[in-house]
Amino acid sequence: MVYNTLSREKEHFIPLHAPFVGMYACGPTVYSEPHLGNCRSFVMYDLMVRYLTHLGFKVRYLRNITDAGHVESTSGETGDRIGKQARLEQVEPMEIVQKYTVKFHWIMDLLNCLPPSIEPTATGHIVEQIEMTKTILANGYAYETDEAIYFDVEKFSKDYPYTQLSGRNLEELLNNTRELGGQSSKKGRLDFALMIKAKPEHIMRWPSPWGDVYPGWHIECSAMSTKYLGKTFDIHCGGMDLIPTHHTNEIAQSIACNHTTPVKYWLHPNMLTVNGQKMSKSLGNAFLPVELFEGTHPLLDKGYSPMTVRFSMLQAHYRSTLDFSNDALKAAEKGYKRLMSAMNLLKGITVSDTVNADEEAAVNKILLGVYEGMNNDFNAAQAIAELNEAATIINTWNDKQNKKASIQAFTLSRLQQTYRAFLIDIFGLQEETENDNSKLSGVMDLVIDIRKDARGKKDFATSDKIRDALQSVGIQLKDSKDGTTWEGN
Repeated sequence: MVYNTLSREKEHFIPLHAPFVGMYACGPTVYSEPHLGNCRSFVMYDLMVRYLTHLGFKVRYLRNITDAGHVESTSGETGDRIGKQARLEQVEPMEIVQKYTVKFHWIMDLLNCLPPSIEPTATGHIVEQIEMTKTILANGYAYETDEAIYFDVEKFSKDYPYTQLSGRNLEELLNNTRELGGQSSKKGRLDFALMIKAKPEHIMRWPSPWGDVYPGWHIECSAMSTKYLGKTFDIHCGGMDLIPTHHTNEIAQSIACNHTTPVKYWLHPNMLTVNGQKMSKSLGNAFLPVELFEGTHPLLDKGYSPMTVRFSMLQAHYRSTLDFSNDALKAAEKGYKRLMSAMNLLKGITVSDTVNADEEAAVNKILLGVYEGMNNDFNAAQAIAELNEAATIINTWNDKQNKKASIQAFTLSRLQQTYRAFLIDIFGLQEETENDNSKLSGVMDLVIDIRKDARGKKDFATSDKIRDALQSVGIQLKDSKDGTTWEGN
């Protein structure tokens, strides 16, 4: 069962062409580093792909890169963010694209997100976007002005339900946004740009039947999903903030072009909060993934490993708000280690001569419950609760002198396989070695003090011996008037 935003209810997941599943996720706009809310969404999409694959489906997963275009934000800000950032950093726009695409991939790797089947870029599909715009114009749902090719929302809404995804009242939207104030050549305030005519100073531009243009925001997703997944495909994902504008307009332009509903199931992860408040720069509670890993943000007591962060995201259902706090992250760290430890303990458990019927029933109930959780709209939190129940039983077996389970060998084997399948293959968790940097720092402080004492006593032989020994294992001491510092492994 999956919750379909389009129908506003849970539905049985039935692919259009089983066992094949087509899935599209709105990727990052690469003008800055990905924020934590982005990461939560991508971890959830990764979970979905992993579980569908585990069930035997063959998933084609598209996650685009927005590297050009006129982007609108939920706050109403519009414009070419990549071009703006390029001007700020005094580089070419594609340098910005490369820089932040590399950083995005690096963060995804740290969080152990599988790469998509295809990662199309907006700039790589300008031809498809122009062709789609031409078709929409020919079908009568767009018009040309001196500024752009605009989608005609009012005309479309006479033939199709424009607000079907958001559930908003179109009359109210039109009444609240009717006044244009001469700021645009659009017929209606809800109209949006498919292609924008490039002014002389605009660097990123492509030839078209309407002169040099660059794409609007929404057209890229419709063009790329249609090319690789077909006019109608199974799953479209994206943050809840994309529902009223981006995804609403995606549906409209796809129908206007292809005369068919583009997506069967719309799945939307919820937002992040920090200590119960909305995450935002103005509140000073927004932090980047790297700040979370390194513990460098003032709201954090320490850094948390990528797997702890991933596990914390899995502990809340994807349609629920996820709150980040020191307490929540510490609890996630403890929970992650508990489950990974239980998985490793299971390797050493054997079967006893006797079978405890109650214990056998409890384990079988857990094995069913884990799948029931994930089958309930990818509810990883419910599945984790079941695995925690199993961890209690596993720890009990391990505490016994003979480390034996009072269940059948077949049941133990199923538990071992299921535990590993969910933690490693489906949840995407990895075993992490303990970070010894804090311990090493303490040891180095002691070593530096000992060396300082030796130098104070003019025992330079000992001082040099310490320095040379550390250098041989990759640790460099640096002496200055402010004291001695170190760097290295």
